Amino acid sequence: MSIPGFIDLQINGFKGIDFSGKNLTVDDIIQVSIELLKQGTVGYCPTIISSSLDIYKHNLPIISKAMSSEKGAKILGIHIEGPFLNPENGFRGIHPKKNIIPPSIKIFKRFQKWSNDNISILTLAPDRPGALKLIDYVVSHANTVISLGHHNANRETIKKAVDLGAKAATHVGNGLSKTIHRFNNPLWPILAEDRLFGFFITDGFHFPDDMIKICIRAKGVSRFIVTSDVVHLAGMRPGNYVFKDTKVVLESSGYLHRKGATQLAGSTSTFMDCMNHLASIGELELEGLMKVGYENPLKLSGKDLDMEIIEEIPNIVFKNNQFRFKY
Repeated sequence: MSIPGFIDLQINGFKGIDFSGKNLTVDDIIQVSIELLKQGTVGYCPTIISSSLDIYKHNLPIISKAMSSEKGAKILGIHIEGPFLNPENGFRGIHPKKNIIPPSIKIFKRFQKWSNDNISILTLAPDRPGALKLIDYVVSHANTVISLGHHNANRETIKKAVDLGAKAATHVGNGLSKTIHRFNNPLWPILAEDRLFGFFITDGFHFPDDMIKICIRAKGVSRFIVTSDVVHLAGMRPGNYVFKDTKVVLESSGYLHRKGATQLAGSTSTFMDCMNHLASIGELELEGLMKVGYENPLKLSGKDLDMEIIEEIPNIVFKNNQFRFKY
Protein backbone atom coordinates (compact mmCIF):
# COMPACT_ATOMS: atom_id res chain seq x y z
CA MET A 1 0.00 0.00 0.00
CA SER A 2 1.39 3.40 -1.02
CA ILE A 3 1.29 6.25 1.52
CA PRO A 4 1.67 10.04 1.13
CA GLY A 5 4.75 10.50 3.33
CA PHE A 6 5.32 11.92 6.79
CA ILE A 7 4.91 15.21 8.69
CA ASP A 8 7.60 16.23 11.20
CA LEU A 9 6.89 19.17 13.49
CA GLN A 10 10.38 19.38 14.98
CA ILE A 11 13.49 19.39 12.82
CA ASN A 12 16.51 21.32 14.09
CA GLY A 13 18.63 20.77 10.99
CA PHE A 14 20.02 18.08 8.73
CA LYS A 15 23.30 17.05 7.11
CA GLY A 16 25.36 19.79 8.73
CA ILE A 17 22.83 22.60 8.25
CA ASP A 18 21.68 24.03 11.58
CA PHE A 19 18.49 26.11 11.69
CA SER A 20 19.95 27.80 14.79
CA GLY A 21 23.27 28.46 13.08
CA LYS A 22 24.56 32.00 12.62
CA ASN A 23 25.33 31.63 8.91
CA LEU A 24 22.02 30.11 7.79
CA THR A 25 20.90 30.97 4.23
CA VAL A 26 17.74 30.43 2.19
CA ASP A 27 19.64 27.99 -0.02
CA ASP A 28 20.63 25.99 3.08
CA ILE A 29 17.00 25.62 4.08
CA ILE A 30 15.91 24.63 0.58
CA GLN A 31 18.68 22.02 0.54
CA VAL A 32 17.35 20.56 3.79
CA SER A 33 13.84 20.48 2.31
CA ILE A 34 15.13 18.56 -0.70
CA GLU A 35 17.03 16.07 1.46
CA LEU A 36 14.07 15.53 3.80
CA LEU A 37 11.77 14.74 0.90
CA LYS A 38 14.23 12.07 -0.20
CA GLN A 39 13.82 10.57 3.28
CA GLY A 40 10.03 10.46 3.03
CA THR A 41 9.15 13.66 4.92
CA VAL A 42 6.72 15.77 2.86
CA GLY A 43 6.03 18.55 5.38
CA TYR A 44 7.93 19.91 8.39
CA CYS A 45 8.60 22.72 10.85
CA PRO A 46 12.17 24.05 10.95
CA THR A 47 13.03 24.44 14.63
CA ILE A 48 15.22 27.02 16.33
CA ILE A 49 16.40 26.11 19.82
CA SER A 50 17.30 28.63 22.55
CA SER A 51 19.62 31.11 20.87
CA SER A 52 20.80 34.69 21.11
CA LEU A 53 18.35 37.32 19.91
CA ASP A 54 20.69 38.03 17.00
CA ILE A 55 20.16 34.47 15.74
CA TYR A 56 16.37 34.86 15.84
CA LYS A 57 16.60 38.22 14.10
CA HIS A 58 18.74 36.73 11.33
CA ASN A 59 17.20 33.26 10.94
CA LEU A 60 13.47 33.82 11.35
CA PRO A 61 13.13 36.06 8.24
CA ILE A 62 15.27 33.63 6.23
CA ILE A 63 13.15 30.62 7.14
CA SER A 64 10.01 32.64 6.43
CA LYS A 65 11.35 33.52 3.00
CA ALA A 66 12.21 29.87 2.28
CA MET A 67 8.60 28.88 2.94
CA SER A 68 7.68 30.10 -0.54
CA SER A 69 10.02 27.59 -2.19
CA GLU A 70 8.41 24.78 -4.19
CA LYS A 71 11.44 22.52 -3.86
CA GLY A 72 11.48 19.56 -1.51
CA ALA A 73 9.36 19.05 1.58
CA LYS A 74 6.99 21.91 2.39
CA ILE A 75 7.66 24.16 5.36
CA LEU A 76 4.45 24.32 7.41
CA GLY A 77 5.67 27.01 9.79
CA ILE A 78 8.45 27.65 12.28
CA HIS A 79 8.84 25.88 15.60
CA ILE A 80 10.60 27.96 18.27
CA GLU A 81 11.79 25.68 21.08
CA GLY A 82 12.82 28.14 23.76
CA PRO A 83 14.28 30.46 24.84
CA PHE A 84 11.59 30.54 27.57
CA LEU A 85 12.64 27.26 29.21
CA ASN A 86 13.59 26.01 32.65
CA PRO A 87 17.33 26.77 32.95
CA GLU A 88 18.12 24.04 35.48
CA ASN A 89 20.43 21.16 34.56
CA GLY A 90 18.53 18.24 33.09
CA PHE A 91 15.37 20.19 32.34
CA ARG A 92 17.03 22.46 29.79
CA GLY A 93 18.68 19.51 27.98
CA ILE A 94 21.25 20.57 25.38
CA HIS A 95 19.94 24.16 25.29
CA PRO A 96 22.73 26.61 26.27
CA LYS A 97 21.93 28.13 29.66
CA LYS A 98 23.26 31.52 28.53
CA ASN A 99 20.49 31.73 25.92
CA ILE A 100 17.56 30.88 28.20
CA ILE A 101 15.57 33.94 29.27
CA PRO A 102 12.33 34.61 31.20
CA PRO A 103 9.08 34.45 29.20
CA SER A 104 8.40 37.80 27.56
CA ILE A 105 5.48 39.05 25.48
CA LYS A 106 7.75 41.81 24.17
CA ILE A 107 10.31 39.29 22.88
CA PHE A 108 7.59 37.08 21.38
CA LYS A 109 6.25 40.10 19.48
CA ARG A 110 9.73 40.52 17.99
CA PHE A 111 9.70 36.87 16.95
CA GLN A 112 6.34 37.41 15.27
CA LYS A 113 7.64 40.42 13.37
CA TRP A 114 10.89 38.78 12.29
CA SER A 115 9.08 35.61 11.16
CA ASN A 116 6.34 37.47 9.31
CA ASP A 117 3.84 35.77 11.66
CA ASN A 118 4.97 32.32 10.61
CA ILE A 119 5.57 30.87 14.09
CA SER A 120 3.57 27.66 14.06
CA ILE A 121 4.69 26.24 17.43
CA LEU A 122 6.24 27.80 20.54
CA THR A 123 7.68 25.41 23.12
CA LEU A 124 8.02 26.94 26.58
CA ALA A 125 8.24 26.00 30.25
CA PRO A 126 4.97 26.81 32.02
CA ASP A 127 6.67 26.88 35.44
CA ARG A 128 8.73 29.97 34.57
CA PRO A 129 7.55 33.33 36.00
CA GLY A 130 5.49 35.08 33.34
CA ALA A 131 4.87 31.91 31.31
CA LEU A 132 1.13 31.72 31.94
CA LYS A 133 0.75 35.37 30.98
CA LEU A 134 2.66 34.71 27.76
CA ILE A 135 0.53 31.64 26.98
CA ASP A 136 -2.62 33.73 27.40
CA TYR A 137 -1.25 36.39 25.05
CA VAL A 138 -0.09 33.96 22.35
CA VAL A 139 -3.35 32.01 22.33
CA SER A 140 -5.33 35.25 22.08
CA HIS A 141 -3.20 37.14 19.56
CA ALA A 142 -1.29 34.67 17.38
CA ASN A 143 -1.92 31.66 15.20
CA THR A 144 0.67 29.72 17.20
CA VAL A 145 0.37 26.42 19.05
CA ILE A 146 1.72 26.49 22.60
CA SER A 147 3.61 23.33 23.48
CA LEU A 148 4.95 22.58 26.97
CA GLY A 149 8.53 21.38 27.24
CA HIS A 150 11.81 21.52 29.16
CA HIS A 151 10.02 22.25 32.42
CA ASN A 152 9.43 21.08 35.97
CA ALA A 153 5.82 22.21 36.28
CA ASN A 154 3.51 20.60 38.80
CA ARG A 155 0.04 19.28 38.07
CA GLU A 156 -1.70 22.55 38.92
CA THR A 157 0.53 24.66 36.69
CA ILE A 158 0.12 22.28 33.76
CA LYS A 159 -3.66 22.42 34.16
CA LYS A 160 -3.57 26.23 34.22
CA ALA A 161 -1.48 26.25 31.03
CA VAL A 162 -3.93 23.92 29.27
CA ASP A 163 -6.92 25.91 30.53
CA LEU A 164 -5.32 28.98 28.92
CA GLY A 165 -4.99 27.14 25.61
CA ALA A 166 -1.77 25.12 25.52
CA LYS A 167 -2.36 22.23 23.11
CA ALA A 168 0.75 20.06 23.09
CA ALA A 169 3.77 18.77 24.96
CA THR A 170 7.19 18.65 23.30
CA HIS A 171 9.21 15.38 23.24
CA VAL A 172 7.35 14.00 26.24
CA GLY A 173 9.60 12.12 28.68
CA ASN A 174 12.72 13.98 27.57
CA GLY A 175 14.00 17.35 28.79
CA LEU A 176 13.66 16.07 32.36
CA SER A 177 16.09 15.72 35.22
CA LYS A 178 17.25 12.20 36.03
CA THR A 179 16.30 12.75 39.68
CA ILE A 180 12.59 13.57 39.53
CA HIS A 181 10.12 12.41 42.19
CA ARG A 182 8.53 9.12 41.19
CA PHE A 183 4.99 10.55 41.50
CA ASN A 184 5.20 14.36 41.70
CA ASN A 185 6.84 15.18 38.38
CA PRO A 186 5.77 16.70 35.03
CA LEU A 187 5.50 13.39 33.16
CA TRP A 188 2.35 11.92 34.67
CA PRO A 189 0.09 15.01 34.41
CA ILE A 190 1.24 15.52 30.81
CA LEU A 191 0.30 11.93 29.95
CA ALA A 192 -2.96 12.13 31.90
CA GLU A 193 -4.09 15.44 30.36
CA ASP A 194 -6.50 14.36 27.60
CA ARG A 195 -6.52 17.82 26.00
CA LEU A 196 -2.81 17.73 25.17
CA PHE A 197 -1.21 16.25 22.07
CA GLY A 198 2.14 14.68 22.88
CA PHE A 199 5.26 14.68 20.70
CA PHE A 200 7.29 11.48 21.09
CA ILE A 201 10.74 10.63 19.70
CA THR A 202 10.31 6.97 18.77
CA ASP A 203 13.87 6.37 17.56
CA GLY A 204 14.64 3.55 19.99
CA PHE A 205 17.14 5.66 21.94
CA HIS A 206 14.99 8.24 23.73
CA PHE A 207 12.43 5.70 25.01
CA PRO A 208 12.36 2.02 25.87
CA ASP A 209 9.66 0.17 23.94
CA ASP A 210 7.47 -0.49 26.96
CA MET A 211 7.37 3.26 27.65
CA ILE A 212 6.29 3.93 24.07
CA LYS A 213 3.42 1.46 24.49
CA ILE A 214 2.33 3.13 27.72
CA CYS A 215 2.43 6.58 26.10
CA ILE A 216 0.31 5.41 23.16
CA ARG A 217 -2.24 3.95 25.53
CA ALA A 218 -2.25 7.09 27.69
CA LYS A 219 -2.59 9.56 24.83
CA GLY A 220 -4.57 7.37 22.48
CA VAL A 221 -3.92 7.25 18.76
CA SER A 222 -5.69 10.59 18.28
CA ARG A 223 -3.27 12.54 20.56
CA PHE A 224 0.05 10.82 19.88
CA ILE A 225 2.44 12.54 17.45
CA VAL A 226 5.76 11.13 16.26
CA THR A 227 8.63 13.56 15.83
CA SER A 228 12.25 12.94 14.89
CA ASP A 229 13.63 16.07 16.64
CA VAL A 230 16.74 15.57 14.51
CA VAL A 231 19.68 17.91 15.01
CA HIS A 232 21.98 19.10 12.24
CA LEU A 233 24.36 16.19 12.84
CA ALA A 234 21.74 13.82 11.38
CA GLY A 235 23.03 12.39 8.12
CA MET A 236 26.67 13.06 9.08
CA ARG A 237 29.41 10.48 9.48
CA PRO A 238 29.95 8.92 12.92
CA GLY A 239 32.60 10.70 14.97
CA ASN A 240 33.34 13.50 17.42
CA TYR A 241 31.62 16.85 17.06
CA VAL A 242 30.99 20.05 19.00
CA PHE A 243 27.29 20.80 19.43
CA LYS A 244 26.29 24.08 21.11
CA ASP A 245 29.67 24.36 22.84
CA THR A 246 29.37 20.75 24.04
CA LYS A 247 31.59 17.89 22.90
CA VAL A 248 29.43 15.06 21.57
CA VAL A 249 29.91 11.69 19.90
CA LEU A 250 27.81 10.33 17.04
CA GLU A 251 27.95 6.54 17.09
CA SER A 252 27.53 4.39 13.97
CA SER A 253 24.18 3.25 15.41
CA GLY A 254 22.90 6.85 15.31
CA TYR A 255 23.16 7.28 19.08
CA LEU A 256 24.30 10.86 19.82
CA HIS A 257 25.61 11.54 23.33
CA ARG A 258 27.81 13.88 25.33
CA LYS A 259 31.45 12.88 25.16
CA GLY A 260 32.47 10.91 28.22
CA ALA A 261 28.85 10.34 29.27
CA THR A 262 25.78 8.41 28.18
CA GLN A 263 23.46 11.42 28.25
CA LEU A 264 21.66 11.93 24.97
CA ALA A 265 22.59 15.08 23.05
CA GLY A 266 19.83 14.96 20.46
CA SER A 267 18.38 12.74 17.77
CA THR A 268 19.90 11.76 14.42
CA SER A 269 17.27 9.23 13.25
CA THR A 270 15.13 10.15 10.25
CA PHE A 271 11.37 10.27 10.58
CA MET A 272 11.06 7.02 8.66
CA ASP A 273 13.52 5.42 11.10
CA CYS A 274 11.29 6.57 13.96
CA MET A 275 8.17 5.27 12.23
CA ASN A 276 9.77 1.91 11.52
CA HIS A 277 10.91 1.51 15.12
CA LEU A 278 7.39 2.35 16.25
CA ALA A 279 5.92 -0.14 13.76
CA SER A 280 8.27 -2.87 15.01
CA ILE A 281 6.77 -2.65 18.50
CA GLY A 282 3.48 -3.96 17.13
CA GLU A 283 1.21 -1.59 19.04
CA LEU A 284 -0.29 0.11 15.96
CA GLU A 285 -1.61 -1.07 12.61
CA LEU A 286 -1.09 0.98 9.44
CA GLU A 287 -4.14 3.18 10.06
CA GLY A 288 -2.85 4.15 13.48
CA LEU A 289 0.68 4.68 12.19
CA MET A 290 -0.57 7.10 9.56
CA LYS A 291 -2.50 9.02 12.20
CA VAL A 292 0.54 9.53 14.44
CA GLY A 293 2.95 10.19 11.55
CA TYR A 294 0.82 12.23 9.15
CA GLU A 295 -2.74 13.14 10.15
CA ASN A 296 -2.23 14.22 13.78
CA PRO A 297 0.67 16.62 13.13
CA LEU A 298 -1.29 18.30 10.36
CA LYS A 299 -4.35 18.53 12.60
CA LEU A 300 -2.39 20.13 15.45
CA SER A 301 -0.63 22.60 13.17
CA GLY A 302 -3.88 23.57 11.48
CA LYS A 303 -2.14 23.39 8.13
CA ASP A 304 -3.18 21.87 4.82
CA LEU A 305 -0.75 20.14 2.50
CA ASP A 306 -1.39 20.17 -1.23
CA MET A 307 0.47 17.07 -2.36
CA GLU A 308 0.12 18.10 -6.00
CA ILE A 309 2.61 20.95 -5.60
CA ILE A 310 5.30 18.69 -4.15
CA GLU A 311 7.73 17.59 -6.82
CA GLU A 312 9.11 14.06 -6.95
CA ILE A 313 7.10 12.63 -4.05
CA PRO A 314 8.87 9.47 -2.90
CA ASN A 315 6.97 6.24 -3.44
CA ILE A 316 6.64 4.80 0.06
CA VAL A 317 4.99 1.46 0.73
CA PHE A 318 4.17 -0.42 3.93
CA LYS A 319 5.15 -4.06 3.72
CA ASN A 320 6.06 -6.67 6.34
CA ASN A 321 5.27 -4.11 9.06
CA GLN A 322 7.89 -1.67 7.76
CA PHE A 323 7.86 1.50 5.65
CA ARG A 324 10.23 1.45 2.70
CA PHE A 325 10.82 3.16 -0.61
CA LYS A 326 9.59 1.46 -3.76
CA TYR A 327 11.83 2.21 -6.72
